[in-house]
Amino acid sequence: MHELERQRNDGNSLLDNEGLVPIYTGGDLVTPRRYDDWDAARRDLDRLEAGLAGLAPGERRTFLEGMIRSLKLAIRLFSGGSPTYEQKVIGLVGATRGHEDAGMIEASRDRIDRLLTRMGFCRGKLSDRVRSWEEQRAIPEHRLDAAIAELMREAKQRTAQMIFDTGDFEMVIRPVRDVPYPARCGFAERRVDLNVDMLFSRAALKHIICHNIFPGHATQVLYAHAEVAAGRSTYDALLVSANAVTGCVQEGIGDQGIYLIDWMEDEDDELAAELRNLRSAAQTSATWAYMAEGQPAEQTMNYLRETALGQEAWARGRLRSAAHPFKGPFAASFWAGNEAVRRVRERVSNANRPEFLRFLFGRAHSPQSLEMFSTN
Repeated sequence: MHELERQRNDGNSLLDNEGLVPIYTGGDLVTPRRYDDWDAARRDLDRLEAGLAGLAPGERRTFLEGMIRSLKLAIRLFSGGSPTYEQKVIGLVGATRGHEDAGMIEASRDRIDRLLTRMGFCRGKLSDRVRSWEEQRAIPEHRLDAAIAELMREAKQRTAQMIFDTGDFEMVIRPVRDVPYPARCGFAERRVDLNVDMLFSRAALKHIICHNIFPGHATQVLYAHAEVAAGRSTYDALLVSANAVTGCVQEGIGDQGIYLIDWMEDEDDELAAELRNLRSAAQTSATWAYMAEGQPAEQTMNYLRETALGQEAWARGRLRSAAHPFKGPFAASFWAGNEAVRRVRERVSNANRPEFLRFLFGRAHSPQSLEMFSTN
């Protein structure tokens, strides 16, 4: 399906330059089936779906049901169909419909208020205080390279000790401007693009590295490939980066990365994590209001600035991304994935952590199948 979508790309692809599977390392393990049209791919998915009746209820069947449903909706989009934003959030992404809980968002803002007060940022409205903290902690652009190199070494070492040794794998971070994302992982190029229109503190850079490289996207792909190559996982684990229901868990691993390698060090990390949670949940509500309910753009921008406490470049990027016909609904994948990974991580004992990490990194999951993790 990825190859067919790329072949049909006439310069106006629904998936821009990345395709259906942005990071794929299975070329040495699997020969993909070739399709000449979407009907043939749809028929194969129908056959796979019919075969699920032979699987016992459980994590594996739950994942495959969600993945097939997601890929069928992708075919509908590739074929020129126009599913609603709600259908894409539920079917393509695997998240839930609607706004995130307003009380939860307000409670997050209260925690941010208390943290800022404790750190001495007391004057002005909350959005102004956040901006003051971000400006005071921001690393100047000419010092980013040194800060990133130091943090990359630490993240790589922690990931090797706690999750997976990536060997000599390295990535560089390239500054970019006028893009709709804070950062983007370019695995094939061994590069992460960093949006320097935004301010980044040490705590924010730690998250960027954890989310995209160690132990996030790049590590997840390398881990899954190693498990498949060793015969310990199924071939679909090679699709962990697919723009499908797997995307939720991929983003969840990234957003929980700093916890997975036990790298929370100080109040700045605590505040950065709380802001990240707030913005993740709030962007889900904002994009739903904008795309599903027709909320005006300026009202949505104001919510992203004042309620989500987002930097201007981030807020503009969220609005710009929301309207993308394929990728737009994946705004919901960050919070859905973060919460799925967090809930399982927090209930796993130290004794069961190795088994959990194999389950999390070594297999393909939807949010629903991930939460079925059990040591029984």
